Amino acid sequence: MLQGPHIANSFYTKVYCSIILSVIFCSPCLAQSSTVSKKEAIVIDSLMKVFMLKNSVPGASVAIVKNKTIVWEKGYGMADIEKSVPATASTVYRLASVSKPITAVAVMQLVEQGKIALDSPIQKYVPAFPIKKYPITTRELLSHMTGIRHYQGDEFNITRSYKTLTEALDIFKNDSLLQKPGEQQIYSTYGYTLLGVIIEAVSGKTFMDYLKDNIFKPAGMTHTYEDEPLKIIPNRSAPYDTISKGVVGNSAYVNTSYKIPGGGIISDVNDMSRFMIALQQGKLVKPATWKQMTTEVKTAKGGPTYYGFGWIIGFPPVQGLPNLPSAVWHGGVQQGSTSAILMLLDKGIDVVILSNLGELGNEITMTTALIASSLRNKN
Repeated sequence: MLQGPHIANSFYTKVYCSIILSVIFCSPCLAQSSTVSKKEAIVIDSLMKVFMLKNSVPGASVAIVKNKTIVWEKGYGMADIEKSVPATASTVYRLASVSKPITAVAVMQLVEQGKIALDSPIQKYVPAFPIKKYPITTRELLSHMTGIRHYQGDEFNITRSYKTLTEALDIFKNDSLLQKPGEQQIYSTYGYTLLGVIIEAVSGKTFMDYLKDNIFKPAGMTHTYEDEPLKIIPNRSAPYDTISKGVVGNSAYVNTSYKIPGGGIISDVNDMSRFMIALQQGKLVKPATWKQMTTEVKTAKGGPTYYGFGWIIGFPPVQGLPNLPSAVWHGGVQQGSTSAILMLLDKGIDVVILSNLGELGNEITMTTALIASSLRNKN
């Protein structure tokens, strides 16, 4: 699920700023480098320790990228408590909504190839999708501006296995739009399921096969998969959720086959670092396309959305730290997982944190942003 721009931060401000001030800001200035210094390592470890202890997180993994080079990868805690398996940089976690940036890149590749027109009605590609009161476009799907609804009832906990993404459209395709497209942003994972169906229709491949051939392979991502519950996947973490304050238990069974493009992909921190590096190197989409994806979409009346095509744009001010207007990021929350990826495009700093505990959106987002802040050039 989307972690929006308004983040509760009073606890983290006090603790994290204390860490950063004591370790870095009170020390000689650090020049930007292609490595993680000892002082920076202390900050990263300290921030992760606070994140995990405060929230009773079983396991998490972190990767740091500087100037398009992976300079830090580390696991913390346990990937599987019952089997005493430690978390490492190779631990595979549910990405949750961090799946959406991957899907958005796939769509824009097909836009570059002339196979998808951003402003054509989606029935051009998926004629079986019911026509609504207002036309829906791919552009509006990418930016959550269609008015297609999000989860309702117990849909977040679906256990049914859907054989295809087209079959999963049955969940919402006959429902009315919640608004005229473009009026405001209404976050919708189902909108990304529809994008996955469009990708399949114009590419002639299944959604995951398209990703493997056109994103995972060129980016060098070898440990990213569909979250198939019954499949044996090496290094997959066990999913946990908080039962009561400070008490963690196994997550209830869910099946994400109905929302693979918006919340059904799993990966490790190395692969997600490679994904961000490949984007910034122009290996996945052209620089002009990347700029378009990371430009904030406005409402019909010019209002803010803090969102581009599959990416949240900018990070809100955190008391005691500079604003991060150049941040391009996304967070994800799901049963047994909370995740975040963040890029400071003007500083050459990228951060990935993946964890195996759900419902920690604000906490992981804050931790990711503050690690990125601590790594910026102090000169």
